[in-house]
Amino acid sequence: MKRLKKYAALFLSALMICGVMAGCGGNAQEETPTEAENTPAGNREDEVNQEAYETERDTSGGRAMTFGIQNYGGGGIDPAKEINCAWNVSRYGVGECLFMFDNSMNVAEKLCDSYTVNEEHTEWVFHIRDNVKFSDGCALTPEAVKASFERLFEAGKSGSSAPEKFLEEEAEITADNTSGNLTIKTTKPYVDLTKNLAYPVMVILDTEHTTDYDHAAIGTGPYVATNFREEVGYTMVANENYWDGEVPFESIELVYMGDASAKAMALQSGQLDLAENVTNISDLRDLQADPNFTVTIANGVRTGLAHMNVSEGKFLSNKTLREAVLTALDDDTMCAVTVGGLYTSGFSVLPSNLDYGYDNLTDPYAFDPDKAAKLLDEAGIVDTNGDGTRELDGKEIVLKYVTYSNRCLDDFAEAIQQQLAAIGIGVDLEIGDSARQWDSYQSGDFDLNGSNWTTVGTGDPTEYLAAWCSTSGADYCGYKNDEYDALFEELGATFDTEARREIIQKMQQILIDDAVAVVHGYYNSSMISKNETIGGAAIHTADYYWITTEIYPAS
Repeated sequence: MKRLKKYAALFLSALMICGVMAGCGGNAQEETPTEAENTPAGNREDEVNQEAYETERDTSGGRAMTFGIQNYGGGGIDPAKEINCAWNVSRYGVGECLFMFDNSMNVAEKLCDSYTVNEEHTEWVFHIRDNVKFSDGCALTPEAVKASFERLFEAGKSGSSAPEKFLEEEAEITADNTSGNLTIKTTKPYVDLTKNLAYPVMVILDTEHTTDYDHAAIGTGPYVATNFREEVGYTMVANENYWDGEVPFESIELVYMGDASAKAMALQSGQLDLAENVTNISDLRDLQADPNFTVTIANGVRTGLAHMNVSEGKFLSNKTLREAVLTALDDDTMCAVTVGGLYTSGFSVLPSNLDYGYDNLTDPYAFDPDKAAKLLDEAGIVDTNGDGTRELDGKEIVLKYVTYSNRCLDDFAEAIQQQLAAIGIGVDLEIGDSARQWDSYQSGDFDLNGSNWTTVGTGDPTEYLAAWCSTSGADYCGYKNDEYDALFEELGATFDTEARREIIQKMQQILIDDAVAVVHGYYNSSMISKNETIGGAAIHTADYYWITTEIYPAS
């Protein structure tokens, strides 16, 4: 057994692409910059907690592991295609970004090892880490990073990842392989571009040699994705060119399993060594009582919610109906009983454990089904034909609720269907997969769209809050509020931390008052590992990656 010091960036959730491609192009230079170039004047490395996730663990090579996971985005790993695919390429360990987040959501350097920014925050110079190779053996260079960003924006036009949310398409990107620097000049200031460049959409891939972005993208992460089987999974193999220490497993079988109880049974039978998001509380209790397993449940920064489609012509464009829906729902019982405490109830789109003024917010729609019914009666939204379902504008109110079976979202949907039926509102459930759920965002084919979103994926909630800004390009709900839009623009130009906190608090209250989201609560992540294979698992408090701290074989 060998004791090594290494970065917890070796996320077990990691995985990587198929075989070594043809020779590297002329951009694969490996000049070594001077010390001054590596650490330019004005570098803000004191703000980049690059040591925060450094740790010591025992590890032994030559191990294999089987990991039961949810299938997001059909298993695709093209970050330009959709957000779920971007998350996959990072979670599977295929690709890495210039920056990442540590367990405390501090930004940490990854493929970039130092940077400078001008006073206006419009010119950023990133030094690309020396001696890093893609899994095909080709060197990571500033030119390769530039090409990756350019391909992302071009391919992103036909996808839904919207990379312009993280870096404006108008940005001028220049690369200098001799100095090792990548320079990004923007037309508008960015409070902290490093956080945006840590988001999985901005993962760096070898565009010169990747021929299959969907299932064999070439990145710099610890694993290579091979043997993709639709609805089955991948075989991940260790990247022999990995730059950041020894890869803990020679191979990992990623097995797609959507049913939480099936994951628990597979763990107990020995078919799985690791599983994420076992959400049946009785299964979790059984596994917690079993000394052969380590169960970790951690409070995170994900919100479970159903977006309301308030577009013209949709039922929920009627605010009284939206208010009645929220007033009729018993979030406390759903979180504490229906899903067994795997969510913490709350009423704002941002979790109560984040420092954005949750305690200062007011909820005008506390659970009161009698009040909900009265609101509808007074607005003339009544059941005229006695069939138990109210009508609005001559049409029976049957809300189309699209969601998928993960993180208890189907449990919430079924509970909401029952609770709304009690006040005469029908719900037609469509519980499919995450790809269909995401497609419905794009098409607007929903009244309620149940999902579970990470809220501070870029270190703060700006990107997440874009979902309700009519000018952001990410407003899937048809919502428009001039005050909210103005605050969103102000947030993008505000650098002071306290001022940003106040703006975000105001934005939350507007969304609450306008009743535009059904917030279930705040998700508590679970990870279960087989002790003899994994040696225990720890969950990142931000639930940023599948396994958000490194996992090593047992000693």
